[in-house]
Amino acid sequence: MKFVNELSKSQKKRLYRITIAAVLEIALAFIPLGNQPVLRFVLYLIPYLIAGYDILIEAFEGIRNHQVFDECFLMAVATLGAMALGDYAEAVAVMVFYQIGELFQDVAVGKSRRSISELMDIRPDYANLEQDGDVTRVDPDEVEVGSVIVVRPGEKVPIDGLIVEGTSSVNTSALTGESLPRDVKEGDELLSGTVNMSGVLRVQTTKEFEESTASKILDLVESASDHKARSEQFITKFARVYTPAVCYSALALAILGPAISILAGVADPSMETVSQWVYRALTFLVISCPCAIVVSIPLSFFGGLGAASRQGVLIKGSNFMETLADVKVVVLDKTGTITKGNFEVTDVHENQRPKEELLELAALAEGHSTHPIALSIRRAWQKSVSGAAADAAAPAPDLQRVTRVEEISGKGVVARIDDKEDVALGNLRLMEHLGIDCKPCESIGTIIYIAVDGHYEGHFVIADEIKPEAKEAVEDLKKVGVKKTVMLTGDVQSVADAVAEEVGVTEVCAGLLPADKVTKVEELLKTDGSEAGGHSSLAFVGDGINDAPVLTRADLGIAMGALGSDAAIEAADVVLMDDDPRSIAKAIRIARKCIRIVYENIIFAIGVKFLCLILGAVGIANMWLAIFADVGVMVICVLNAVRMLK
Repeated sequence: MKFVNELSKSQKKRLYRITIAAVLEIALAFIPLGNQPVLRFVLYLIPYLIAGYDILIEAFEGIRNHQVFDECFLMAVATLGAMALGDYAEAVAVMVFYQIGELFQDVAVGKSRRSISELMDIRPDYANLEQDGDVTRVDPDEVEVGSVIVVRPGEKVPIDGLIVEGTSSVNTSALTGESLPRDVKEGDELLSGTVNMSGVLRVQTTKEFEESTASKILDLVESASDHKARSEQFITKFARVYTPAVCYSALALAILGPAISILAGVADPSMETVSQWVYRALTFLVISCPCAIVVSIPLSFFGGLGAASRQGVLIKGSNFMETLADVKVVVLDKTGTITKGNFEVTDVHENQRPKEELLELAALAEGHSTHPIALSIRRAWQKSVSGAAADAAAPAPDLQRVTRVEEISGKGVVARIDDKEDVALGNLRLMEHLGIDCKPCESIGTIIYIAVDGHYEGHFVIADEIKPEAKEAVEDLKKVGVKKTVMLTGDVQSVADAVAEEVGVTEVCAGLLPADKVTKVEELLKTDGSEAGGHSSLAFVGDGINDAPVLTRADLGIAMGALGSDAAIEAADVVLMDDDPRSIAKAIRIARKCIRIVYENIIFAIGVKFLCLILGAVGIANMWLAIFADVGVMVICVLNAVRMLK
């Protein structure tokens, strides 16, 4: 009863038709009709039309539109032929069982679509816009960047923004698949599609509605079906050739079969012989219907995309699902992927000047930069002058004291402070470039040296915290069969080696500029990736705007979606919404399960059909076996594909 209640109106109608036709056929089997062929035909015609009138209409429409060869045409010809031969019960049974298979297909596809629809539910219907102290409910499209919106408990966050007032817990499961609520407070970023669970939040929008996280996720999911996998393309081409081929084969069987058997003296020249071969041809048609393959393969991919989406992994198309399943080499960017990207000054080594003065000079020199290292230096200076963690109320460096800033690419900056001191701030290469004598620091971390008027004054040790789940992520990749993990970074070799050793990656390349990362990935592609031959694919995982070229160049680009840049997400083929590197292995497992189910269905369906086609052609298989070869195989394949939804 629960199954019936979950059916749509059209599915219930089909179920009622199937039930009525089946009951009538069973009843007719117990009615003694004797030698009344016309009455027998009329009585069996009633359940036949109840079960299959829509199939006959679709077959006629296909003929009229010059698109003859499809499963409706095959069913119509086979069942009408059986009726013409007087096999009424078998004709009705074929139509009834075919409709049962179609119902199973509709229910399975509907279930898969509902799982996608649940994801679509993250799109908010309205936004509470605050203007002049009043709150008005408006369409999210009408909210401009920089506006303040109010998100009440139980409401979806409509647009990405920063919390300017309030604390709460938010449910992020629609985006990340993570069931544990996340606590948020003033100053935190809030993503659209999450649900506010407790306190009232005032949020200043940072993006337009169409550019917000929820809208981008839905665009990715909706467009995923446009990118067909090789398996789907093969099935489409296969069905286009296969269907007319079996129709002509059945016709040849009906015409040439009796002619050859009569000429060879195997059978007598009679209508009974012709009828036997026509029956074989009709059985051949029922067996040959390719719907099991044509339906189950796209359904498997559709279910895989939906299952991945519910786990916070957005795969932009089924073609990328196949590539993901073949991944054997994973290249990871360090910052933002293995590490949190939250740089902090962990130590200051001063020469003669006080620590506070060095921090102030460094904060002034980096006052205009948005680089994470520059931000960490400014936070360290703010903390030193305020005596507490840097926050919105902490002082900002007086940038009017900076009269000139020269950035030296890949090395650092030289700034003129108070129009009297030249402050050089950067890596060891900057000191060598300026001819400043200093002793290299052996501490683990990013070392930023500072010199004033050509004299070395000290250095800062800046470290990026490793994500606690990074080591487990690398171990998971090895468990799923990834042969090589490579870490690429622009950081110094000592820091890169320390991080690589802690998380367990097999190879590390340090001191790379964005162009160097592309070069390194191209080298790996030639030795370990798709360009080396075989089925091995190389995936690159990154989050920064400078990772976009590498994401595009790799066999498969995987972007960190929650904190990653828009350019990286746009260039990637797979997006991890929770920024958890463990999701990489999870995505590979989902993809491999999906591809395994696809191949299971292809091998099983084609194998059973060809075996039954041979049996049907030689007269061993009857119409009942044909029903199994068609409807039975389709139901089994669809049920197998539905496993992908779990």
